[in-house]
Amino acid sequence: QVHLAESGGDSVQAGGSLRLSCVTSEWLPCMGWFRQAPGKEREEIAIIPSAGTTFYTESVRGRFTISKDDAKNTLWLEMNSLKTEDNGTYYCAATRRYVWMRGKSSCGLEASLYDFWGQGTQVTVSS
Repeated sequence: QVHLAESGGDSVQAGGSLRLSCVTSEWLPCMGWFRQAPGKEREEIAIIPSAGTTFYTESVRGRFTISKDDAKNTLWLEMNSLKTEDNGTYYCAATRRYVWMRGKSSCGLEASLYDFWGQGTQVTVSS
């Protein structure tokens, strides 16, 4: 069982910044951040594989950065230029499963592929 614990959510004004952290009990091949807004499905925000290219969803590309600190067992999500549409609960997730994509094994983007989840941390952006 992998344990994930997020923190760092807060209320900020549009244009502000936040850094979310996720402490993990172990590193899995695919780890990432997902967001769920009220009344909407959980969506992928950023995925970082143990090897390969980091993925960002189009709406956050250039504003958010996912990174990890192996020594601290911590996954980060740096969020800049926050917008009201970034509102939601942010979840850290992990999986050992790969999907076959573009001719190679890759980390999937769908939330259903991720087996371990944190409790979530709330981000509120006001205009």
